[in-house]
Amino acid sequence: MAPQVSVVIPMFNEAENAADTLAAVRDALTSRGWSFEIVPVNDGSTDSTAEELERLAAADPRIRPVIYRVNRGRGYALRLGFAASRGEIVAALDADLSYTVDHLTRMVDFLHEDPEADIVIASPYMPGGSVEGVPFVRLAFSRVGNVVLRAALPKKIYTSTGVVRAYRGEALRSLDLESDGKEIHLEILSDALALGYRVVEMPATLRARKKGRSKFRPRATVTSHLLFSVLARPAVLFGAFGLLLLLAGFVVGVYLLAVFLGGELNPERPLMTLMVLLLLGGTGALAFAVLASQLIELKRSVVRLQAEVMRFGRSSNDNNDA
Repeated sequence: MAPQVSVVIPMFNEAENAADTLAAVRDALTSRGWSFEIVPVNDGSTDSTAEELERLAAADPRIRPVIYRVNRGRGYALRLGFAASRGEIVAALDADLSYTVDHLTRMVDFLHEDPEADIVIASPYMPGGSVEGVPFVRLAFSRVGNVVLRAALPKKIYTSTGVVRAYRGEALRSLDLESDGKEIHLEILSDALALGYRVVEMPATLRARKKGRSKFRPRATVTSHLLFSVLARPAVLFGAFGLLLLLAGFVVGVYLLAVFLGGELNPERPLMTLMVLLLLGGTGALAFAVLASQLIELKRSVVRLQAEVMRFGRSSNDNNDA
């Protein structure tokens, strides 16, 4: 019988935190009387995380670790954890509990109380959320990144990059996820919104980790998030760039017209060439923006079709089992 709640926790070199984190999650879920499983995923740790998880699992059958020996990234770890989960609700947490376990129970309560919600995000950046003790540089990257990504997603979401979320199992399992890195959080939201799932946020408090080393990598994070922004809303980016080029070309053209009317225009002036290039470049960028918007809509249609195929496959398997 499927448990009510599955908790997936990606871990990379978290031997210092593993026992305390799993104990805190277990105690929080037990206190609520829910049936549950904990699915910690060892993402190729080079310390003793794998051995620690095996020890903990031997003492509690509700701990079902996923272990592999090569580091593949948070997205890969989450995908394997989601695939191994069986819960009606699937939650994901950070291994260092930078969001305390009460966020877990609050997210599950949120889904129980709101049958229309499919995904709940713990959001420190929404009104009512807060941040405590996080290093300035990391916080600045995170805040700015989430502001940029807010414009890339079709729904206003204050915190789109965090791992701490709860999903209805059926909704999560309808997504055909591919990302191996932290961009998986954005892929989930993009695909879920394309399928019409309801995504909500709840105020959360993000705290600095107390043990172990942070896995935050500014360059990789910024690169992946900017790439996602371009791919998610290319029409906005290239449309704005095209309009800017056309405006610049128009301004140069007006100037050249004034020179022409003054009888001083030399057709070989570099400004003539610049005007032509600006107008051609702007037209090309606008054309690309239109094409890109059509490709994005095609991708969303493919996502919806994949979800329907997956639902049909599961329905067929259930009927065969019956």
